[in-house]
Amino acid sequence: MKVRESAGVISQEEIAAGIFSLQLSVSFAGETLPGQFVSLFSKDGSRLLPRPISVCEISDHAVRLVYRIAGKGTEEFSRLSSGDSVTVMGPLGNGFPLQACAGKSVLLAGGGIGIPPMLSCAEGFRRLEKEGQPSGILLAAGYRSETYLLPELEKACRTYTATEDGSLGSKGTVLDAIRENGLHPDILFACGPKPMLRALKEYSEAEGIECWISMEEKMACGIGACLGCVCETKDIDGHSHVYNTRICKDGPVFRAEEVIL
Repeated sequence: MKVRESAGVISQEEIAAGIFSLQLSVSFAGETLPGQFVSLFSKDGSRLLPRPISVCEISDHAVRLVYRIAGKGTEEFSRLSSGDSVTVMGPLGNGFPLQACAGKSVLLAGGGIGIPPMLSCAEGFRRLEKEGQPSGILLAAGYRSETYLLPELEKACRTYTATEDGSLGSKGTVLDAIRENGLHPDILFACGPKPMLRALKEYSEAEGIECWISMEEKMACGIGACLGCVCETKDIDGHSHVYNTRICKDGPVFRAEEVIL
């Protein structure tokens, strides 16, 4: 059940140019699933709409958000520090089907700001392993040049990197890293920009790999009421009765074949 509350800021730091890691104390941390997101509300009354941010890490009483400054709202959040508070609503959306995929080989693919939710997935699979449900987890992360979260990713699972300039790992995209290293999982989880998701969807279809993707989209309400974040689908949506679906409510995670990119 989603909750709206005033969350205490535990800590915040800039971990790469314009990219911040924000730790929040929230009552719903224990209810949050890898792949879900939260909405943060500005203290400026002129900014009515909340900003959706994916959850990067989950603990018993806190969530970690890693986000990029993209406008005035996220710039405001970047000034938060320990002891401050911010209004948050969550957990929102669905999550990746970790439990259903336990025991299989799973490749986590993240590009850009789509990398943080892949860390929550990797750590989620590690928790399942401790419960006696081992899986083969690999992770491919794509960056422009500057990296972030790599120590945490490498601690969670075997990690392959790609950079556009070739400064680390494979030169090119996440898909280049997958092909160069001969990775062929049973299941693919992916989050990142639409061109990346489109390429991974085509790759998974050609290779016969089950694929789940998390869609990034600008949102208004974040709870499915406004239809401001719809994407085109293969089948008719039961809510709107047209060929689309709400990313915030019905997603952000979908089977790749369900959506048209």
